[in-house]
Amino acid sequence: MGGVRWRRIASQIGRSVAVWAVSTVTMLVLAAILPDFQLQSADGDSATRIAVAAACGAGAFGILSAVVWPLLVRLLLLVPALVLGLLVFFLNGSLLLLALRINPSGRGEAAPETAVIVAAVMSAVASATGAALAVRDDETYRRRLHRLATRSRRAHPPCPTAPGLLCVQLDGVGHDVLLDAVRKGLMPTVGRWLSGGDGVRPASGGERTQPADGTPRPAAGRVRPTHRLTPWRTDWSSQTGASQLGILHGSTFDVPAFRWYEKDRGEVMVCNRPTSAAELQRRAVRHTGDGGLLTVDGASRGNLFSGGAGEQALVLSIATRRRGPANRSRAGYFAYFRDPAGAVRTALSFVAEVGREIGQSTRARLRGERPRVGRGGLYPFVRAFATVVERDVVVAAVMGDMLAGRTAVYADLVAYDEVAHHSGPRSRDAEKVLQRLDRSLALLERVAEHAPRPYRIVVLSDHGQSPGETFRARYGLTLGDLVRAGCGLPVPRRAERTRSGAEARAAVRAALRRPVEEKGEHHRPSRRSEPIVLASGNLGLISFPDVPHRMTKEEIDARHPALLTTLANHPGIGFLLVRSEEHDGVVLGAYGAEIPLAELDDDPGPLARFGPGAADAVRRTHSFPHTADIMVNSAYDPADGEVLAFEEQIGSHGGLGGAQSHPFLLSPHELSAPAGGGEELTGAEHVHHVLRRWLSELDGPQVPLTEAVEEERAA
Repeated sequence: MGGVRWRRIASQIGRSVAVWAVSTVTMLVLAAILPDFQLQSADGDSATRIAVAAACGAGAFGILSAVVWPLLVRLLLLVPALVLGLLVFFLNGSLLLLALRINPSGRGEAAPETAVIVAAVMSAVASATGAALAVRDDETYRRRLHRLATRSRRAHPPCPTAPGLLCVQLDGVGHDVLLDAVRKGLMPTVGRWLSGGDGVRPASGGERTQPADGTPRPAAGRVRPTHRLTPWRTDWSSQTGASQLGILHGSTFDVPAFRWYEKDRGEVMVCNRPTSAAELQRRAVRHTGDGGLLTVDGASRGNLFSGGAGEQALVLSIATRRRGPANRSRAGYFAYFRDPAGAVRTALSFVAEVGREIGQSTRARLRGERPRVGRGGLYPFVRAFATVVERDVVVAAVMGDMLAGRTAVYADLVAYDEVAHHSGPRSRDAEKVLQRLDRSLALLERVAEHAPRPYRIVVLSDHGQSPGETFRARYGLTLGDLVRAGCGLPVPRRAERTRSGAEARAAVRAALRRPVEEKGEHHRPSRRSEPIVLASGNLGLISFPDVPHRMTKEEIDARHPALLTTLANHPGIGFLLVRSEEHDGVVLGAYGAEIPLAELDDDPGPLARFGPGAADAVRRTHSFPHTADIMVNSAYDPADGEVLAFEEQIGSHGGLGGAQSHPFLLSPHELSAPAGGGEELTGAEHVHHVLRRWLSELDGPQVPLTEAVEEERAA
């Protein structure tokens, strides 16, 4: 035992010396090529003295990086991750300047801007050298990954022999998009899982043979697939807030959209707002009496909701809590950034991604690509955070979870969803992101081989995305403009001058049977009585804040006689849902279509083109307490799968229509089939029960409901 320990110590010393030597050489090279970086006095020095100065400087920088850097990061705990990613360069450069100042040789100086470059290069080289040396030693490699990924260092997993469950959510990746990416060879890891070989390859005759569900079939004589691909269908609200709440907490009740107005509280709820996410999680716990999927020995990484997990990083629902043992969300990304080499690597990738987005958006504008939305302002930085910082932090945290042997891990990678919104779901930009996500899956698969327990890796999505230009680009006015016109309120001049704006005003006059609209004829309502119009992808929500209850069709017609007719007959709108005094609820469409909810199965009316399940989804949303006075779904063209987003997105989700309602569930064959023969996975709540069943099959712990509920209520 003692011999093993000494060999380990000797190995560690050898690696440290090697990294020091490489860092010294790197510093010498940089001093030779950078005019503002000197390692010698003004009168010149011998090669030996310059080498000693470089060795001392590299050693001092390495020690400061190991000792001072974690303290600096801890002091910056309140700085947002996006800002920290930019500060990394300046902090690292400051450490280099300090190292040169305390250099025992008394030599070495650099301009501040040059110090940033030197520090970044040296950190990257040291990290690469250390990783190359450590990867040959499995135990060292495990310890290195664990140290970078998480603050937890539990020596003994709770259940080392039973497999753990790792769920990786590829946000916004639809079932068909995943299959196309596999066919194109963009995702070889997923392709190998599905085909059993190196990826999807043509069978004899040059054509791929596939079963009815589209899953690639392995060629004869090849290794059997390790995973199965199962599509599932979202609720009407096809967005992360509803889907992830249902997957992690078992309830999508009363989540009608991504954002909606609650009359009883006088507040707009937004799923990606920390206060709203925390409230939704509390409601789900109360509604189900269940603490969440990850309550016992679980980890939640990069999610909107915690799932009841004790280990959390970048979890929105706890972001507003005061820092303490119960709030590790902010500390999660600092656990990653406290390693200077990893921080610099991520920061360099962040800057490169900003440049990549600027280049891609400029190219799209010069080519006149359509549809297209604005991608300026802060968007390049938001995209870089989603595709680089969030990915690196979450993947590192998941690696640490596996190496710690945690039982259940759920992580969300949002990169594709963010890019697809602005570049399109099947754009080249989005495909590049899928390639990088596949590499992350390959890395997690590799790390699982070093974990103290086996893992079943499940990959899933929360929704897809449907392509199409925006409502505003097609018609020259927003949904809010159209609503104001239908209510007889003034609309912006830009909307008045468009053809669609003129048609809307004409429709209002026709509905009111007034051929000419006289000035001053309509009473201008107060600001409080004006409607609140919100958008969630291609789903619109209209609420009248001065009416405390959900208005009926009859009340809306009495107050604004032209509004419902104007909306229902607009070519960019597919259907409306309103409450009815006579029929409880009705779906309205063009040309006077009015179908009671109870009769939708026999006569789907305007819902027919939205496919199976649309009627059930609409009926369920109608039952929610906070459903808006008027629910508006955009038009949908089944021929090309396009919808019209009420937001500025050319890849959207949030309502009904097309690929947005069809995410996927990719699961190992060691787990039971997600659904029985002929059964369809419908709704995120159904997916939650499947994951809970798999945890039970893996001998995972049962969730102690009472304790979890009480803790969530107390929070």
